Amino acid sequence: MSPPPRKRSRTLLIVLALCLSAAGTWTYLSYIDRPVPPPGVNEVPAVEAQQQSALVDQEDLRIMQTRATLTSAMARGGPAAARSRVPHISSSANGQTLVLPQRREPYRVADLERLGQEHFQKQSDGSYVLGINLFAGPGAKVVLQNATGPLVIRMRSDPGAFVSIVSFGANIKINGSARNPVRITSWNAHDRTADTKVSDGRAYLRVIGGELKVSHATVEHLGFWSGPTGGLALTGSDRPTANADLVTVPASLPGASPTSSPNPTSRPKRASSQQRALLPNGLLVPSRGSDNEVEITNGAGRGRVAYRLPEANLVTGDITDTKVTGNAYGIFITASNETRIINVSVTGSLVHGILLHRFARNATIENTTVTGSRGDGFVLSRGTQNVTITGSGAERNNGNGFTISGLPLARGPSASGESLRSFGGSSVTSSTARDNGRYGVEIQGGVKLVVQTTEVIGGEMGIVVSEDATGVRVSGNRLTGQRSQGIALRGGVRGARISGNIVRDTQTAIYLRDSEATISANTVESASLHAISLLGAAEGTTITGNTLGGAGRSALDTGRAKGATTVAQNNTTGWQDTAGFWTMVKRIAKPMNLIWLGVISLIVLSALRALRGDGPRAGRRFVHPYEKQTLLEERPAKLLRTAATQTPAERS
Repeated sequence: MSPPPRKRSRTLLIVLALCLSAAGTWTYLSYIDRPVPPPGVNEVPAVEAQQQSALVDQEDLRIMQTRATLTSAMARGGPAAARSRVPHISSSANGQTLVLPQRREPYRVADLERLGQEHFQKQSDGSYVLGINLFAGPGAKVVLQNATGPLVIRMRSDPGAFVSIVSFGANIKINGSARNPVRITSWNAHDRTADTKVSDGRAYLRVIGGELKVSHATVEHLGFWSGPTGGLALTGSDRPTANADLVTVPASLPGASPTSSPNPTSRPKRASSQQRALLPNGLLVPSRGSDNEVEITNGAGRGRVAYRLPEANLVTGDITDTKVTGNAYGIFITASNETRIINVSVTGSLVHGILLHRFARNATIENTTVTGSRGDGFVLSRGTQNVTITGSGAERNNGNGFTISGLPLARGPSASGESLRSFGGSSVTSSTARDNGRYGVEIQGGVKLVVQTTEVIGGEMGIVVSEDATGVRVSGNRLTGQRSQGIALRGGVRGARISGNIVRDTQTAIYLRDSEATISANTVESASLHAISLLGAAEGTTITGNTLGGAGRSALDTGRAKGATTVAQNNTTGWQDTAGFWTMVKRIAKPMNLIWLGVISLIVLSALRALRGDGPRAGRRFVHPYEKQTLLEERPAKLLRTAATQTPAERS
């Protein structure tokens, strides 16, 4: 049984309205930019994540305990200090550690073999197996090299147990040569191969403060979970790594300045051994002196010592002619100054290839390649500044080739009171990003960041600038074969200069959304959608002197931009407008147009229904709305006259 005609018509109207709504939504989505989310590193099961995180905490605790024990013994003096000044093995709940305190001569491989005994044994193939944690204390020097041949150190990394090499304020040299290189790798004694499983922790090398120099070395399959335990890590420290300046403040003068003595004209005296003994069990209280001083006193107030902290203890490093393979983080650097990475190759990292974290400044990266990382190739995260990357390459990484973040450490009030200042001064120059999973180069925020004379091949997008970046310069680059956009600026970018770039074989060569830039002297070849496209707020944007070639909807797509823009002297003779019927439909089929089309269609359809009718009403015509009303009959009018106005004949 078919539905009634009236119900069938109502159903058709509803279906038509839904189709129009869907078409409007599809058109709207086709015009907005949908950034591709970065491919994340393989997700770690919750149990493994918790296990690795706990191991990182245990390692931090072991390092702090080793450092505190060494400092405490040195402060007490006497037999304890004498014992702490010679190499010794320290035991804790988290394992044994061979402690190397400061001495005049550096510790060499022969010293480690003698001191480590069964924990550092030479194998039949000439390699060494390190089976104990190594800790180099403040001022110590460790040199790993072999003058008579290559040096191979295998760091024990069995299931459930691993070792590390950690220095705190020491100088570490991994000093290989072209003829006699050094190789450091993890070692699973059960499988007699490098450890490639990170769920139960893995051997790592970390330098805290001090200095690391690596040359002609291979570092393989180290690290797990965090940056500091990520494999090859250089981390600064907010703690002093050398002996601090200790001065006496008499307890009888509680209001005195911690750097003063009873005689204002006398210089503070250096603390004695007895006063140093207060340090391990002392109470830390705020100082009344300068910002880099604190006071330490015992609970009974029998003495007070001013502890003058050194300035930020930044790490420095020099890594040259080195190969890094299979680390969690290839190279991790934080709180550093003037670190150099030259002629280095990083492959197969489990997270990022080279990561410069907070407060890594004035670094130089040259002739370095990162290939096959599960995350990004090169990362300059928030807080990095004045880092130059030159002549380097990022290839076949799952994420970006290069990521530069100049974002502030906080957007507003924060518990730690972080600065709201943006960071900048970093650059990628004369480098290559090839076939990375996401973008070639991504810039997030920052001030005066630069990408120039760099080649970007493949990827979802080529060079992407976002997050309110200011004064970015993208110039002289060559971009080829991006799947979506060549150069993209979005999300409040201001004062950018896009000039002298060559963009080939992509859909949209240069794309701006809610941003402002000067786009000049660029060459676009073989674009298939737009050469230059502006969307949203583009007030102040200037497009001049560009040569635009390709075949697509339009060379200059500025119809969706808001605000005054300048477009002049662009050469579009090489552009072929391929806008056919459906392209014209898409240009016209904007959301509001479709809504009005739907309203008009409903009115027309209703009129047609009234004209044609359905069922028993078929054949009806348009009629006057009051045609069926009964006409009122006119009644004869009677002339009513008053008695006063009637004649006598009329009254009779």
